[in-house]
Formats: sequence, C-alpha cells, structure tokens
Amino acid sequence: MIKGVRRALLALVAAVACGCSTPTEAPPPSARADDGARIVSLEQRSDRMLDLTVDSPAVGRRVPVRLLLPAGFDGAPGRRWPVLYLLHGCCDDYRSWTEQTDVEELTAPSDVLVVMPDGGAVGFYSDWLRGPAWETFHLVEMRQLLERGYRAGPQRAIAGLSMGGLGAIAYAARHPGVFRAAASFSGLLNTRTTYGGGPRGHQFRLIEGEGEDPLALWGDPDQQAAVWAAHNPHDLAPRLRGTTLFVSTGNGDPGPLDPPGSTADDAEQLTHAETAEFVDRLRALRIPATADLYGPGTHTWPYWQRGLHRSWPLLSRALGIG
Repeated sequence: MIKGVRRALLALVAAVACGCSTPTEAPPPSARADDGARIVSLEQRSDRMLDLTVDSPAVGRRVPVRLLLPAGFDGAPGRRWPVLYLLHGCCDDYRSWTEQTDVEELTAPSDVLVVMPDGGAVGFYSDWLRGPAWETFHLVEMRQLLERGYRAGPQRAIAGLSMGGLGAIAYAARHPGVFRAAASFSGLLNTRTTYGGGPRGHQFRLIEGEGEDPLALWGDPDQQAAVWAAHNPHDLAPRLRGTTLFVSTGNGDPGPLDPPGSTADDAEQLTHAETAEFVDRLRALRIPATADLYGPGTHTWPYWQRGLHRSWPLLSRALGIG
C-alpha cells in the first residue's frame, strides 16, 4: 500500500508538471473488514488527500470516504497514527469539510489521520430500522479498514456539524472509550426536544425532503421512544463521562461572520435550543464540557470552521498531538 501511495504521488507530480488536473489512481490496499467490506478504488487528490470508494455490506452499496494522511505517513511505515473523524451535515457529503474549510491546512503540521466518511444525505449516523447501517459502516467496517490498511491507531477523536454533531456525540456515547474527545458544531443534540414542533417537526421534514421515510430511521417517536432515546445525545449524556467534550452553536441571529442583510436562521435557532438543553443536562450530571454558546450566528460554514479552530487544541490534546 505504501508503494501504491508513492506511485500515486509520483504520478501526481507528473500531472502537475504537465498541467494536468485529473486525480491520479492508485491500487487500493488489500485489507478487508470482517464482513467483507473492502476498498475498491483509490484516487490521490493532493499530496495528503485520498478519496476511497468502499464496497459496504452494511450500507448496501459503494460509499466514498475522504482521507487526509499525516505528512509523514509514507516515511514511517511502522507507525500507527491518531485518528480524527469529521462528520458532515444534512444534505451534504464527504467532500464538504475540505471544500468549505481550511482543515487541510489546519491539520498539516500534525501527525493525525483525518477521516471524512460519507454518511448519507439524511443518514443521521445510525443503523436504520429499515435501511442502511451507517453506524456499522463507520465504526466497524471503516474502523477495521483504516486499522488494517492505513495504520490507524487507538487514539481517536470525532467532530461534526449539525446532523454530524449529533453523530459525533452519539457515537462517543454509544461506544464509550472508542473516542477520547467529541465535538459538536450546531449539533442536533436533543432530538426529542419539544422545541420547533418536536421530533415530528424539523427532523421529519429534513428526511422527507430527501425522499426518505422518517419512520424507517428510529420508528415512531412515541411508539418507539426507547429507540429514539438510544440515539439521542441528551438521553445518552451519562455515558459521556470521561470523554473530553466541546459543543458550540449560535442563536440564529445574524452574527459577525454573516454578510450584510442576513436574516434570522431558524435552523440555528433549533440547534441552539437543543445544544442548550444538552449542556444543561451535562451540568446536572456534573459532566465537564467546553460549551461555546456564542450568541449571534447562523447555520453556516464560517461558524463551523471557527468552531473547528476553537476546538482544535482540545481535540489535538486528546489525540496526544497537542
């Protein structure tokens, strides 16, 4: 696999020299997950950026994943690397973090493997009652492929925005000890809130807007209340004791990073309500967390990039690279 990456890098240099911009292909690693999941293609996008395509039995189709390799990856074939998972939000995909933020530059000086998996437009980072098993893909299949093909180590942190904020905190709570730190930026951290019409309001509309059945995710919020609670960060809060936590959100009013003429943002008003309820729950449980409820700010990328920068010292210390 190291030779494959080196060949890809040489091909990339040649492409740059000739003015070509097409990503270079390289042989994927031969590693497989226990259930047969495997990487079927690999494209080198830059000196550190790889795009993988994973044939996933859990999801039932091929799924893209973007990696940022540590700068010293090729020169240290015996080393295992700390891992940072970055989860995207609703109606977006695995490319969003590198296209919308400076995460590639931010992490360049650090010995960290950054993993940005696709999670479905409205996958909600869960194994659906009737549908794809995103949680199994991320935390079983991808974890095994990363450990077996890219020398991922046991030091892990996770962060995400909006739907991905829910995923980051829920994954850390549902799998205690897997992640040393978890961060949420404008996250949906209390899916059973009564704010904004309750569970049948905003979340159902998002799922229906992508042509999916919201009842196929966790079932009916009343009849399957236990299933909803089992995926809700607010309900799962006691399981986060010992995990380093960072949560941030604006209040939906136009803020300093918004263009002139911006109006109030109901999506950020919702995440503010849910995050505030989550923070209150942590405080009642005496579970420490860094809470950045920064006031004016909308549900937009400039605030999520700022959140990544503000949480980066905390995340990097948890990974042992800060």
